Amino acid sequence: MLLILVLPAYLANASPVILGGGAPVDLGRKFFDGRRIFGDGKTWRGLIGGIATGTLAGALLAFLVLGAPYSVYSSSAQYVTAAFLMSCGALFGDLAGSFVKRRTGMKPGRPYILLDQLPFIIFALLFLAPFGLLPALSLLDWLIILVATLVLHPATNWVAHKLGWKKVPW
Repeated sequence: MLLILVLPAYLANASPVILGGGAPVDLGRKFFDGRRIFGDGKTWRGLIGGIATGTLAGALLAFLVLGAPYSVYSSSAQYVTAAFLMSCGALFGDLAGSFVKRRTGMKPGRPYILLDQLPFIIFALLFLAPFGLLPALSLLDWLIILVATLVLHPATNWVAHKLGWKKVPW
């Protein structure tokens, strides 16, 4: 059930590596501290592509698992809505991480332990709460999701790097 719940967020977060490029979200603007808001790595194409990918994953999940004992939601509309919200949350969480990295003076593309891995999944799940779509997760569920993300995020980044989709393995 947990993998079915978070899969749209994972796919939304990963897809800008392939779908991104083009104009940066911050349009080259700087924050009042003189540093870029997000940097060139966060693009409109990646943002929109990521949201679309995660939402599509939710629609596919609704088709595949709706009514199964491990189904998270009771309708296709709930799956698609939750996937859209999680996709938005995942990408806004990633933007928040980039914003913090720029404020601390980190160069784009440099690794930042925990900040690179966790905000996207935390934001993704929290975006469900105001709409009543966040399932009741135990502390153990949260721990499993966070630990799985800490393992899967660098592993998938390494694979993407080896495939030539990313310049750096983190």
